[in-house]
Amino acid sequence: MSLKTSDQGLEVIDALRRKKGWCKSAITWADYANVAQSTLKRFWRKEPILEENFKAICQAVGVQNWQDIIDYQQSPSLPEEISEVSHYINRPPVETSCFQEILQPGALIRIKAPRKMGKTRLMQKIFAHAQDHNYQTVTLNLLWVEASVLTDLNKFLRCLCHRISRRLKLKNQVSEIWDPDASSNDNCTAFLEECILSQLDTPLVLGLDHVDWIFQHPVVASDFFRLLRSWHDEAKSYDLLKNLRLIVVHSTEVYIPLNINHSPFNVGLSIGLPEFTPQQVLSFAQRYGLDWQSPQVEQLMALIGGHPYLIQQALEAIKRYPNLCWKQLLDSASTASSIYRNHLRALWECLQQDSELIAAMEKVVTSDHAIQLSADQAFKLHSMGLVQWQGDEVESNCRLYHLYFRNQLRGTQVLSS
Repeated sequence: MSLKTSDQGLEVIDALRRKKGWCKSAITWADYANVAQSTLKRFWRKEPILEENFKAICQAVGVQNWQDIIDYQQSPSLPEEISEVSHYINRPPVETSCFQEILQPGALIRIKAPRKMGKTRLMQKIFAHAQDHNYQTVTLNLLWVEASVLTDLNKFLRCLCHRISRRLKLKNQVSEIWDPDASSNDNCTAFLEECILSQLDTPLVLGLDHVDWIFQHPVVASDFFRLLRSWHDEAKSYDLLKNLRLIVVHSTEVYIPLNINHSPFNVGLSIGLPEFTPQQVLSFAQRYGLDWQSPQVEQLMALIGGHPYLIQQALEAIKRYPNLCWKQLLDSASTASSIYRNHLRALWECLQQDSELIAAMEKVVTSDHAIQLSADQAFKLHSMGLVQWQGDEVESNCRLYHLYFRNQLRGTQVLSS
């Protein structure tokens, strides 16, 4: 189903995005919503986009009742817009393993991969499978939780409970159930059992996206992750908690100290997302209606590997601009005229916030072989998608990143805005 915004709804969105200081096509906004910038631009032009993208764009700026933003006079038919191609490519056996696991009582699935590797898309696929079995599903993007809330476990868990009940359209009973003499974790568990799970006739899949955000608040994180682990463990013997299925999504390694017996990161099903294979890239191109053969796939992958997001951006550009010179696209990939310029600039700006990471990346791009970095630096660069592991060493994730960051760090190329 496709949706478009109403005039009144657009005014609401505009006011909220101004409060956040975002422009209408902000990269940050698109990243939070996990949509392409072109999709965000069509949203503003009041053109129909997929329901899941419409919902994500609204919720990224704080709209919970996203249905109020819809123009219901618009026909639900979806125009053949390139960015709305169903572009999920299966990476066997990932999907099958997840589909089987989510049906198990008390399931816990952990999805960890660098940025823009398709983690949220995979979670959406798991949700769709669960919904086919009449399960209830709730996604909580933890980036929406204000930093001030994450300094107080009690406040954070109350916020969490409130959002879950709101998403399920259940009465908010947080204040009624919260016992000032009980611990925050006990209160949250009681709320989940008495006000959520006992009210549902089917299992509930709770997806926690961008869990990395909590890592920056170790005191709250430690207690919260202990809570998740307790739910998973108690589901083995407690029937009500068997109906809770958890999906935890994150990009970075878990660098906060956690007791091995109280951590949710060493139990359940662990899923990593590999890059696309040549055959998967070819299949992707065919979904865009491109008559590609092996040579085009090999040339593109020599530049960007099998990175799903980078592959998608190339295919969108080629489909949208039929006269785009293939050689020019490849040759200009790391320059100011690149189709990747916004993505590269966003990575560069993120890297500039940490002088130690800049120094580490400089070592990577000035070396012609894999090198060893400190564990902390290597993990952070890997979570950003900038490097890949070669044993205990790292190297640039792809030639595009190697060329671009080498030029940036040498001061020979600065992308224009």
